[in-house]
Amino acid sequence: MMQDLYIQRNKSNSVWVFPGHGSQKQGMGLDLLAHPFARDRFQQAQEILGWSVPEVCQSQDQLSRTLYIQPCLYVVETLLADLMKREGYFPSVVAGYSLGEYAAVYAAGAFDFATGLRLIERRAELMNRAPKGKMVALVGFKQEQLEGAIDRTPDVWRANDDSRVAIVSGTCEAIEIFLTQVTAKRIIPLNADGAFHTPLMKPVASEFEQVLESTPFNPLQVPVLSSTKPELIVETAQLKKSLIRQMSEPVNWRATSLLIAQQGMEEVIEITPQKELVGQMKRICPELSFEVVSNLEAIAGKNTAKVLTAA
Repeated sequence: MMQDLYIQRNKSNSVWVFPGHGSQKQGMGLDLLAHPFARDRFQQAQEILGWSVPEVCQSQDQLSRTLYIQPCLYVVETLLADLMKREGYFPSVVAGYSLGEYAAVYAAGAFDFATGLRLIERRAELMNRAPKGKMVALVGFKQEQLEGAIDRTPDVWRANDDSRVAIVSGTCEAIEIFLTQVTAKRIIPLNADGAFHTPLMKPVASEFEQVLESTPFNPLQVPVLSSTKPELIVETAQLKKSLIRQMSEPVNWRATSLLIAQQGMEEVIEITPQKELVGQMKRICPELSFEVVSNLEAIAGKNTAKVLTAA
């Protein structure tokens, strides 16, 4: 099987994970401009998008808008992945949280950079047109109280499966009503302008499905772990279904993390502008080792070299 082939080729078993919306930060990716390959890639992105990713990444205002967040994260995360590969590092399996699944799918070889960016551009345009919504994270909540408040409030849904941090998504009005019914140690508004990972996104997902179906995918070079219905994906038809499903269904990252450990993975390498997934995964799978790659220094550094899987 494909999975066995890649485990045999690598010195150890590593999974590359890519976070999604929320992992962006002002100034992300700018250090990559020191690399000629990255400069060429940023130029290619500008020709496709009609605007400069490095310039947008310097604007906190633009990085709070779906229309810009999604392409910028895709460009930066795939650049980091490509620079890793140019240094001889390759994953055994890949996984992505929501939007990060597109960077993961790219790293798995399903499409080239330009194809992926055009998909992300269209996805962002459609999601930007969707009715506005709100997402909040709750830390230190009571499970029964949380579930009861969600059940009593129309247009509010749980958007993840983490037992310690609950992400709740819905319309702006519904979220405000929901918050009057719950208590938590911390309530954190997320930098999102839509009711992502809820049934409210189904019309958008249906329209985007037509775009995905008309886009040819290459055979996967490594398996992809879906983060909505945790499963190991090796076929492109199954992969496209996962990419559609994630727009309107919760992200089950806890279940995905457990599946990573069950697949015999030893190392988790988060490829990201800033650490987003490692903290949660350490709680769920403390037996795994973890590394964060967020810039050129991390790729070249000794700490990375200790855990990256060399081909």
